[in-house]
Amino acid sequence: MYIATNTHILVAEFDYVEPTTLEEVFWHLSEHGPQARLIAGGTDLLVQMKMERKNPACLISLARVLELQGMTSNSGLTVGATASIRSLARSEPIGRHYTALAEACNAFSTIPIMVMATLGGNLCNASPAADTAPPLLAFDASVALVSRAGQRVVPLEDFFLGPGQTALRHDEVLRSVHLAESVRGAGSAFVKVARVAADISQVCAAVRVVRDGDHVIDCRIALGAVAPTPVRAHRAEAFLTGQRPDRGRVDDAARIAGEDTKPITDVRATQEYRRHASRVIVRDALTTAWLRAGGRELK
Repeated sequence: MYIATNTHILVAEFDYVEPTTLEEVFWHLSEHGPQARLIAGGTDLLVQMKMERKNPACLISLARVLELQGMTSNSGLTVGATASIRSLARSEPIGRHYTALAEACNAFSTIPIMVMATLGGNLCNASPAADTAPPLLAFDASVALVSRAGQRVVPLEDFFLGPGQTALRHDEVLRSVHLAESVRGAGSAFVKVARVAADISQVCAAVRVVRDGDHVIDCRIALGAVAPTPVRAHRAEAFLTGQRPDRGRVDDAARIAGEDTKPITDVRATQEYRRHASRVIVRDALTTAWLRAGGRELK
């Protein structure tokens, strides 16, 4: 029988360091080996440590590493890994050009958590229900992973390997996230279903569509909390691309997206509920994204 521990204190002893450069981070990773853990906002890791589920020998803080901060616009948008969820939610460029991401950040738990949590931390935690993952997938995001050996760029769709598992190697740090450049005629939307506003998603979905006249010329649909990793709905995307959308076609695309999910039953929702909710929120997100792209009301 599982007995809950005192989640208000950290029981185990550990070292804590605050490097100011990536080179210092790499040195500490090498020095402490697999027992070291990177920490940014700590909104998940510290909880796991308090519950004695994770016991790192050393925490390497990324909070003071300037190379992981900031946001730049160059052939798209590049966001530093330690950008807070709150800063993204309040960002005017993100709200205007990457609306689904802004909506996901605004739906991210409570204000104190939004202030502490970081974009890189949300991705590296690799929860299937990570709120920022679906909109980033919808924007064809990629992540820059750096080590002493250099940098490699990985499409976000290939970054997630399973619950809590990513393509990040022990000697690497997620440096930044890059979103594709916004184009004319694009619209996006994010929809989340949760037990209460501050809870982890039962199901969430993000959609990005690009319109040319009355036709969809590009479509991205991504979902969270419906599979071992955040996923793209490739079959539904192909069904809509090149088509003139109406209510019936959007309903069919949402149905296809729901059919391709692989949800589980847990304390937050049943498998059946998640599959049904997937269809509903994909339909709503598609409709909103189409209207934001400048399309006519669906009939």
